[in-house]
Amino acid sequence: MVIVIVVAVVVLVVGALIFAVRSRSAGGPGPDPNPIENDRTGPSVAEFHMSDGSAQVRFSVPLAAGEIDAVLVDLLVREGIEVVREKSHELPLNKVHKVVVFGRRDGGWVEVGSVELDTPGMLPPPMIPELLPNASRPGFDAFERISELPQNPPNLADRSSVEELEPMGPMVVLPQAVEAGIRAQGLDPEAVDACALVLGVMRVAGYAISEKSADTLEGIRHGQRVFLRTVCHLSSGHPELDERQVDRFVVDFLSSGADRGLLITEQFSPFEIYDRERREPRMRFITRERLQGFVDALVIG
Repeated sequence: MVIVIVVAVVVLVVGALIFAVRSRSAGGPGPDPNPIENDRTGPSVAEFHMSDGSAQVRFSVPLAAGEIDAVLVDLLVREGIEVVREKSHELPLNKVHKVVVFGRRDGGWVEVGSVELDTPGMLPPPMIPELLPNASRPGFDAFERISELPQNPPNLADRSSVEELEPMGPMVVLPQAVEAGIRAQGLDPEAVDACALVLGVMRVAGYAISEKSADTLEGIRHGQRVFLRTVCHLSSGHPELDERQVDRFVVDFLSSGADRGLLITEQFSPFEIYDRERREPRMRFITRERLQGFVDALVIG
């Protein structure tokens, strides 16, 4: 029962995130009648077509093999309705009686789901989900949960013999609704690295994330700024986070003026990060050992 409630609530957060992004982008110059949108935080629209009273919305959303998850179906159908609603200001939709949405699989389009309209051209009212109870509190701080991650060096086997690390992204377990939210961002959870996956989960959890450079980003939630550094290149095969990366992150975070600092990596923790965190509790290193715990902390809130 608890798991069902958590999943349901996260679905609302995913919907709220998409709704908020659309609301902020409304009111600008009229879009092209058949746009390809590349700046959406929610599902990116690749194509929009009208055919015999059917409005067809094709999203750049990767679909897993097999039956499409019901949570993702519901999410994309509701998103498809909102895309059609936007089009109603520029196209005659009074004869539209059906909305059909598609995703991508193996380079082709796959129908995800559809909804029949009771009255042609009359769309159902937009769904404005409520946020997570914790997220709605002005003083909510996800780092309160992050602080529960292990603060002492883990008793791991000798890692010096590890020649190559496998990508960690596909190993991170995601709740059904969160996976749907990740796919809605155009990401395939089974293919992306851990850095992209964690950033995707942060967006689902309500963080607005902007890129500052190739490996540096900023996340904002409830006015709190988070300095983000990603270290997910594994080409060197070195299993442990380089201490030079630790030093660079600490210096850059302290000079950034951000409220929190977060380094995300697929590598293991060097022992020095535990001392760094004790001395500066505003910083957290989300290393290989902590990735799953961090995702869980964000999802449960």
